[in-house]
Amino acid sequence: MIQENKFFLDIYCQQNNHVGEFICGDVFLTKKVKEEDRTIVVLSDGMGSGVKANVLATLTASMAVNFAVEHGEITTTAEVIMDTLPVCSIRKMSYSTFTIIDIEENGFTTIVEYDNPECLILRGQKLYHPNWENIVLEKGANKGKTIRTCNFQAQLEDRIFFWSDGIVQSGMGSRRFPFGWGRNDLQNYVLETIAKEPYEASIKLAKKIVNKAIANDGGKSKDDSSAGIIYYRKPRRLLFVSGPPFNKEDDYEFSKKIIDYKGKKIIAGGTTAEVVVREMKLKAKAGLESIDKSLPPISYVAGIDLVTEGILTLGKVIKILEEYNSEYRLKNGPADRIVKMFLNSDEIHILNGTNVNVAHQDPNLPVELEIRRTVIKRIAKLLEEKFLKVVDVEYM
Repeated sequence: MIQENKFFLDIYCQQNNHVGEFICGDVFLTKKVKEEDRTIVVLSDGMGSGVKANVLATLTASMAVNFAVEHGEITTTAEVIMDTLPVCSIRKMSYSTFTIIDIEENGFTTIVEYDNPECLILRGQKLYHPNWENIVLEKGANKGKTIRTCNFQAQLEDRIFFWSDGIVQSGMGSRRFPFGWGRNDLQNYVLETIAKEPYEASIKLAKKIVNKAIANDGGKSKDDSSAGIIYYRKPRRLLFVSGPPFNKEDDYEFSKKIIDYKGKKIIAGGTTAEVVVREMKLKAKAGLESIDKSLPPISYVAGIDLVTEGILTLGKVIKILEEYNSEYRLKNGPADRIVKMFLNSDEIHILNGTNVNVAHQDPNLPVELEIRRTVIKRIAKLLEEKFLKVVDVEYM
């Protein structure tokens, strides 16, 4: 089982392209260094917009992540990145900016910024000001350029807000914001929003900030816009169960483990649900209404938050997780509801029963019907690598 952590990192970055562009010139990357339980977060803004900006920002972000993983010294990392990038002949500056955030296991956090708008740090609902240091580069093509850095020990309910200049400069030239939204007005908006919803998830907050920036620009973004948030919060736990145990004599222990779990619970699989209902003597009701015509309807079991069909639903869960991005709109079908619960959870314990359903071995069935163990491994990998969830899998 997952050990209880002091906090979970709820990380999300909402992005919106410059009007008329099909690709964002800002690039957001994250990497979990499992061996050290470190998390690296990088936002890079390529100069201009479109493909060229995206290529430069991707190069910058990739280098920043790799250097951070290897514990590269801050000034050396900044110098190598900036010397690698081409320099604008007119502005005499690198074609890409960056923010690097490195979070260690105990919450010790280091932030490095170069030419991105200054990030905002909240402790609860109040501004938090760590000791920032300005470091002037002393050699190379970028001699004399300044990077900002700070480090601090994070606490529960801390948040870091970081953004590209498309957010801060939104509305520029308008009657309300002739010089752009600005750092102060943006800060006030964040504080007012947090005051109304102090436990708001990062995904909802980031979307609100980007949507406000789009509104500032009259509904059409004049620049690529990215708003990222790191929220140090108490973990939200979820138990995901699929498949009955291998040995029938383990049915009671398996079922009790589910009922005793402290957190949200999903069962994917009719046979699995029947085992739990029988062993724990629970009330259950079969679902009749099919919201997603491609899947059987959900069922209802007392004490379980969501009960769905098994392998078909899991196949669609994988498809949604693979396709999911900031523009994806989840519906209300069984697979969509599983994904919603995954995204709203931080620590996910998967209990995988290994009793094989012979129906899934039928060669006449579609190839997509992979055996449950393989499907579960794919789901766990996506949740860990793409969504930075803390996941462990237990087999019975």
